[in-house]
Amino acid sequence: MKAVVTRVREASVTIGGECRGKIGNGFLVLLGVGPDDTEREADWLADKVCGLRVFEDEAGKMNLSLAAVGGALMVVSQFTLYADLKSRRPGFSKAAKPGVAEPLYERFMEACRALGFTVEHGEFGADMQVASVNDGPVTLLFDTDGK
Repeated sequence: MKAVVTRVREASVTIGGECRGKIGNGFLVLLGVGPDDTEREADWLADKVCGLRVFEDEAGKMNLSLAAVGGALMVVSQFTLYADLKSRRPGFSKAAKPGVAEPLYERFMEACRALGFTVEHGEFGADMQVASVNDGPVTLLFDTDGK
């Protein structure tokens, strides 16, 4: 699995002109699933993301966790993280097929909820407009292949 995690002051997902999810302080997570990913990667990644200490403490140091600041997650499926960029027109054959990807996307969100976090999300496979107010900015890349 691959994830781009951005610390945000707010984030929202709109589909067909309707706001489907919105958070305040927390993480916007763009989540891609590879063909060989399993529930193990989803659980590992959820634990890693939810445990990040990248919010500023009273001294201005990135030392506080998502739980410490009462943050939430906005999770958006993002198969394009597995793009093959060898040519000018990206190919997406390295991304998991929807039958594999969607259950693992759901599993990731379920694991985050099990850790006690509010999780808002887009709609798997939908054309979405994602808005965010990045904080910092702080943006981190995760790839379970390289753990």
